[in-house]
Amino acid sequence: MSAATQPVITAGGTAPPAPVHVGIIMDGNGRWAAARGVPRALGHKAGAEATRRAVEAAGQQGVSWLTLFAFSSENWRRPADEVRDLTGLMRHYLRHEVRQLVENGVRLRIIGDRAAFGPGMMAEIERAEAETAGNTKLNLNVALSYGGRAEITAAARRLASRAAAGEIAPDAIDEAALAKELDTAGMPDPDLIIRTSGEQRISNFLLWQCAYAEFVFQPVLWPDYDSGHMREAIAEFHRRDRRFGARNG
Repeated sequence: MSAATQPVITAGGTAPPAPVHVGIIMDGNGRWAAARGVPRALGHKAGAEATRRAVEAAGQQGVSWLTLFAFSSENWRRPADEVRDLTGLMRHYLRHEVRQLVENGVRLRIIGDRAAFGPGMMAEIERAEAETAGNTKLNLNVALSYGGRAEITAAARRLASRAAAGEIAPDAIDEAALAKELDTAGMPDPDLIIRTSGEQRISNFLLWQCAYAEFVFQPVLWPDYDSGHMREAIAEFHRRDRRFGARNG
């Protein structure tokens, strides 16, 4: 076992708890397909299998909240056939994976502009959220048609409207007030954000929420991601010295 995969053990001989909230920028489906000479649609299908493994791994490794960046607001600019394949996969997941989520104690929430997918998809989302609402083992957020800048802008616009209507004083608008208007209101901020495929950028993901998150960039393409890769990322997280802007000693 390499140093990168060695579990971090505390002085008491036990492994530290998992990060409460992990976010993953799932990247590399297209490159995975290109490397194998197969259509991108098969890369996205393989990526969906990796998503299933990641959800299972998060639950097994003690993560309480998992947020997956599945479809960004910028992804609508991709070729129409690829968008169609992606949305078809998402619809399939919503229809056929909910029972497994219920059996595994996973609560599903969708963040982002769900209205962009149309009324049929919105109905599927609402049904899946309702069927899993009582689950408590793992909170799974899936970001669909999501963009961090758009999320913050919409939150600011809602606060501005409330201020203009006299419902809230402008000087009462603080970080806590804005956070309550975000898609993630009531959820803990991510402790760890993982990006696969070797790219090292945020790509408009949880911009407000990631202020003090630790970032781990892994070279594996998303369709090849498994529980071992998540263990590696969590082990790296535990090697970080998190000070939240303060000094130790």
